[in-house]
Amino acid sequence: MNILLVTETYPPEINGVARTLAQMAEGLARLGHAITLVCPAHSARRSGGNAFGQAAVQIRQVRGLPLPGYPGLQIGLPARRLISDLIEQRQIDTAYIATEGPLGHSALRACERCAVPALTGMHTNFHQYSAHYGAGVLGPLLLRYLRRFHNRAAGTLVPTRVLAVELAEAGFARLHAWPRGVHTELFSPQRRDDALRTAWGLRPDDIAVMYVGRLAPEKNLDTAFRAFNAIKSARPDARFILVGSGPAEQSLREAHPDAVFTGAKEGEELAGHYASGDLFLFPSETETFGNVTLEAMASGLAVVAFDLAAAHELILHGHNGMLATPGLPTAFTDQAVRCATEPGLQRKLKRHARETALQQDWPRLIVRLEQLFLALIEERPGDDFEGTVESTE
Repeated sequence: MNILLVTETYPPEINGVARTLAQMAEGLARLGHAITLVCPAHSARRSGGNAFGQAAVQIRQVRGLPLPGYPGLQIGLPARRLISDLIEQRQIDTAYIATEGPLGHSALRACERCAVPALTGMHTNFHQYSAHYGAGVLGPLLLRYLRRFHNRAAGTLVPTRVLAVELAEAGFARLHAWPRGVHTELFSPQRRDDALRTAWGLRPDDIAVMYVGRLAPEKNLDTAFRAFNAIKSARPDARFILVGSGPAEQSLREAHPDAVFTGAKEGEELAGHYASGDLFLFPSETETFGNVTLEAMASGLAVVAFDLAAAHELILHGHNGMLATPGLPTAFTDQAVRCATEPGLQRKLKRHARETALQQDWPRLIVRLEQLFLALIEERPGDDFEGTVESTE
């Protein structure tokens, strides 16, 4: 197939959506498909082709505007004419549009005019994020816009079945549950680094409490710090390690001088940071999936999260992680303290977390995505989540 992918974020940018799109592009290319990827310009990104096997990911950069509060990220500007030309020149068979802004809107219009069947993706809960930036009144308007946008496509990919149910109740149609995967060879307990732990100020038996992700208001980091303070009261040897960057980084550094802020990491360095921890706190209640939850599990960490998104799909409470009722920060704190103070429980969670992650390999998920694209091209109705959607578990 000749497949068009449209996204507003892609490596070298560091976030879950960028990593997911890279796995899509590279995974489909390795299966022999020709990938044309359209994204906003980035000074460190090379336009042109990146070969994978016998196929290539051809990157075409378009104009964008800076995203306030997120240096390096761009809002893609409309590019309907360019995308229409690419569809014709490269004989595009099908498309995946991962962005709902001006760039994604223009891509969807181009696909409609050229009769190219397109899937869209629900990667970010923009209608929920608005409340964390003082614009909660915009939430219902954003939800209506998102519904109109996605319902124009041949189908929409969502990362969990729970989100599929919620969106269907809100009027979204033709939803396909397609979760996220993890590279278990990269994210592995074997990458534990004693020298790194020493640099964090930890002795061999001390406990490293980890957070990985954006440092931003929507991530609910106040809850994580309250949980850590309770852990610290019970385990004075605990250190809180935060891996990531974002608009709240400076204020968090000032408010919590004893925490270790490493900045953003990627690749093997990121994997080493995960594996060198013991307990992973993920307090966000706005995720569509939360790739970091799965990466932490693959790295053999004991995970504490709210019973939402990836944690809801993957964690059996008390077996491979600890779950807290959404909206109850005290419950999150209680589970974190229990996990930190019961060594036997922590060892059990770590072992079973790794076993769970081994079942979530990317190649299997990419084959499922390939099947969805083939169904669109052959004009067969794909299975939606209400019917016989194939499980990738």
